[in-house]
Formats: sequence, C-alpha cells, structure tokens
Amino acid sequence: MQTPQARTTLNIGILAHVDAGKTSLTERLLFDTGAIDRLGSVDGGDTRTDTGAIERQRGITIRTAVAAFTVGDTQINLIDTPGHSDFIAEVERALDVLDGAVLLISAVEGVQAQTRVLLKTLRRLGLPTLVFVNKIDRAGARVAPLLDDIRRRLTPHVVPLADVRGAGTPDATVLPRPLDASAAQTLAEVDDSILAALVDGPAPDTATVRAALTARTADGAVHPVLFGSAIGGQGVSQLIDAVREFVPPAGKADASALPSGTVFAVRRGPAGERIGSLRLYDGEVRARQKTTFLRRDAEGGTERIAGRITGMRVVGAGGDVAGPGQIAEVRGVAGLRVGDRLGELRDGRARFAPPTLETVARAVRPGQGAALRAALLELADQDPLIHARPASDGATSLLLYGEVQKEVVAATLADEFGIDAVFEPTRVRCVERPVGTGEAVEEMGRHSVTGLPATVGLRVGPGPHGSGRVFSYETELGALPRAFHQAIEDTVHATLAGAGGPAGWPVTDCHVTLIRSGFDSPVSVAGDFRTVTAMVLRQAVERAGTQVYEPVHAFEVEVPLDALAPVTAHLASLGAEFGETTGGTESWVVTGELTARRVREVELALPGLTRGEGVWWSRVSGDRPVRAPGSLPKA
Repeated sequence: MQTPQARTTLNIGILAHVDAGKTSLTERLLFDTGAIDRLGSVDGGDTRTDTGAIERQRGITIRTAVAAFTVGDTQINLIDTPGHSDFIAEVERALDVLDGAVLLISAVEGVQAQTRVLLKTLRRLGLPTLVFVNKIDRAGARVAPLLDDIRRRLTPHVVPLADVRGAGTPDATVLPRPLDASAAQTLAEVDDSILAALVDGPAPDTATVRAALTARTADGAVHPVLFGSAIGGQGVSQLIDAVREFVPPAGKADASALPSGTVFAVRRGPAGERIGSLRLYDGEVRARQKTTFLRRDAEGGTERIAGRITGMRVVGAGGDVAGPGQIAEVRGVAGLRVGDRLGELRDGRARFAPPTLETVARAVRPGQGAALRAALLELADQDPLIHARPASDGATSLLLYGEVQKEVVAATLADEFGIDAVFEPTRVRCVERPVGTGEAVEEMGRHSVTGLPATVGLRVGPGPHGSGRVFSYETELGALPRAFHQAIEDTVHATLAGAGGPAGWPVTDCHVTLIRSGFDSPVSVAGDFRTVTAMVLRQAVERAGTQVYEPVHAFEVEVPLDALAPVTAHLASLGAEFGETTGGTESWVVTGELTARRVREVELALPGLTRGEGVWWSRVSGDRPVRAPGSLPKA
C-alpha cells in the first residue's frame, strides 16, 4: 500500500456564483484526468459531487463535496462548494481546510455580487487563488472587456496566462500568453524585486517574472487568470498545470506528530450513520483508532468527544491510513459535528456572521412533532449555524440565512426523514442586552409565590460585547445537590436563549450569578428548581433592563450613472447609513450599512430603479440598537 506521504496533496476549493459552472468544471477535471470514465451533467442529474436527491432536482450544490484526481506525483482533492448565498456557512467551512482556490467566473454573465464577496474573503485570508473564466464557447462570451471588469470590480492584481481566439463561438480556442512587460508591471505593484528591476534595470526576464508570480500567488497578492470551457474542455489542462505550479502545498507537516485536523463536513450514510470529512494537517489517523475530538461549548470551554473510528476511506487514495494534507471520511464517532478538531483547539480562519432569520417549523401529521425536532437537530449538527431549538406547542424554531435554505430544509425533511413540515414566514431575529444590574429571589416557605420547595436568587448584569451568556456561583457549590445546580444552570441558558428578555427576544452578552439557594430534603426535586429559576431569571432581567438590538448588513450596490440619485434616496428612506461612493465612466458603487429587515425591500425595488442593471450585495456585519421599536415585528 502507498504510504500517505508518498505524493503531494493539494486541497483546492472551486468557488463561484450560482450557474458559473462549478460542478461542470469538477466533472471535466475528473474526466480529463481519468478519475471517471464519463462526464456527468447537472441537467442530467448524474454528477459525482451533487449526490443528494435535492441537489439533483434543483441543479445546485447544497453540501460541500470532495472528489479527487491524480496528475503525476500530485493528488488534487477538489472541494465543490455551494454558490448560493444562503449556504455561505458551507463555503466558510471549506475555506478553513483549503490550500488554494479556483474562483470561477462566467464569460457570459461576468462578475457577480457573490463573486466579489468570495474574492474579498479569499484575499483577506491570503489564500492562493486562480481565476478561471468559464463558458468562452457560449454566445455572448467576453474576454478583453471581462478582464477590464475583473480589474475594476474585483482586483487590479491579475495576470492573464492565456488568450482566446473565437470567443463566443463553439470553435473558441485557448492560446498560452507569454509573461510579458504587462505581467511584470502588475507584479511590480506587489513585489519590490520586480519593481526595482523595472526602475533600475536590467528588465526582469521571463524566469524571474514567473518566479515572482509563483511567490505572489502563494501569498494571495496576485491572481493568475485562465480561460476555458468546462463543457467543451478548452483550457482545462492549462488550469491543472497552473494549480500544480502556483498553489503550494500546506506548510511543513509531520506524519510522526500527534494527529491534528478539522471536520469540515458531516453527512448521513446509507444506513443513517454519521460520516465526517476530516482534513489532516499533521500526524496519521487509522481505522479502528481511538480518537478524541475537541469543540467549544456554549460557555467557551472545551468539550471532548471520544470514540473509535470504526471505518475510514481516504479520499483519492483508498486504504485505511490518512496522513498530512489528506482528507478522510470517518465513521463510528458518535456525535461528531462540523468544526470538531483533532489536536489543539483553535478557531478557523474564515468567519461569516451567523444567520439572522428565524422561522418556526411544525409537523403536518399529528404525533410527528418529536420526530421533526430530532430531525432538525440532526440537520443542525451537519450545519451548526442553523441553530434548532424547541418552540411552543411541539414546534421547533430554526435560524436560517434565507428562503432557499428554508425550502431545502423542508425538502430534506420530506425526502430523508419522511416528515412533512410547514414553516411560518421568516422574520429577522433580534437580541436583547442588559443595560443595568437586576436581582430577584424566590424563597421557599409560607411566602413563596410558587409554593415549591426551592430557593433561588439570581443577579443579572451586562457582559462585554460578544461574550455570550456567562453563569457563575456566588453561593457555595456544595450548598445544593449536583442535580439541582445543573437544573438551575441549564434553565438559565435555555431561558436566555429563548424568549428570555422583556421584549420577548433572546438575551445575550450577560453575566448571571447564583446569589442564593436552598432546598428541602427529601421533598425538593430538580423540576422545582427549573420552574423557580425561569421565574426568578425573568424578574432579574426585567429589573436590569435591556436594549433591543437588530442585525445590520454591510452593503455594496453598483448602479448606472443616472440611477444614483433615486437609489440613494430610496436607501436613505429605509434608514441606510452611507459609507464610500465611488464612480467610474459607466456606474457608481455605493457602500454603507442597512438593517437586515430592510434588505429585501431594496432587492425588490432595485431592478425598477436601475432598469434591471443594478447589482446588490450585502452580508450581516453585526447589530445596532433598535431606533424605532414600534417598527419591529413583535417577538
């Protein structure tokens, strides 16, 4: 058997906006390198990476998938990610395990809002990224004008490695472009040695320019641009060569070190078992090996998940031993979740804001409420940013990014779990933060409000922004049986995460302290403390007072020159705060911040204000105090 270190492994993500051709390019790469014996198609529903029934029906990628091929002594693991913005959490997890990326742009549709989001993130991470312009053989394909758009709307630091002859026709061909003076001038903007050679002489030769391009691509400063067609196959071999040349493998790895890796995807196997995709950085992992994964708990501590890997498949290599750089599909570890770590627990590189839309799901058939909740909790394990939690009347509350994601969840429940569910209209989810300190106490005895044999006193105060919910004890830990302490702490977190604030929203960034406790043995039970704690906590929060915060989006909108005034007037009427406005010869780009509940109004109005030419992009960028409480829907 070949050892895990015998060949170089590159983990490459394919990223793009919807319909740019990501899955088709994956199929072409696998076919041209002999990994598969026939091309699948999105329309035919027989591609290798879109394996779910819903993906095949909709023709979109929903879950991150991995496929591998080998060229020479290099194995390339292709990680196909969703293009729709509702599944940005999937993209986030993929970015954390990549060695490099291929950003796909359609030669017909051009640079889209999602393209700009992705490249901004890739550049922020310093991830080596190649740009591949797809669909050069489609009617309406552009080459030179698209390069201008890329330089203007994405980044000026691009170096074309090819020219196209006959663009927009079935006979389009790709020709290699030499690294000329234009490439050297682009590199001079980010490489001091090339700049010095251009200024002081002698002019850098081709080998020097190529070495600089390799170095600056590796640190994410410059992006080689290639052209081709995933359907026709033009330019694909050049893309493979460029990936091998310009994307360096991950830093030095040690196969003899303790295992270190990240679980970046979880899916259900044929028998309903949980299968985790694990990227290894150091060390080796073997089938039947005992492992301990780490994750952050709700209070920021470390949770340990121990288990034995009962089955394993190394992507692209087979066998049951995975080494540095490789991806292994592992079975047998109960409770494995996305984001779990082998080795040192660290935060990932990519960070997208959590979802801010909330909906409530209810089972159509009576008696399936518990099964619905269990299914949604399992889906939340596969996508932790969904956040499923119990709601009233047997319903389940879900946090989501958008309507498409809600439709996919509904289809998944029906297809994979046999549960038909209805969803309430989505609404923006706000939070409350304490503005002062409040205390409340319930004493058992003749003056007890509840009549229960449980004494609970709580103090609630504000915590630092981003600290979440912190619980601590001012009482002696042994003053209550352990089960009663646990009942109090669990109830505090559950109540605050639900509708715990006076306005009915979740409460966060607060510090709750148990200041008094007591029980009556053997009469008291844990349920008494849960009931009393919920009542006392609500009183303490109300006495502390809270401020409601609503999520806001950072936005960027590109509009024709003559549409600037009506678009900015509409944004201003919705309460937008403006940042920078820049103009060119054809359009204006306006940036700013807008509350999340107003974003949909802009998206609906923009086509009419711009004759269909406006391009809108936004993402959650934080929150701010609600300025007009009466304008918010009730919690």
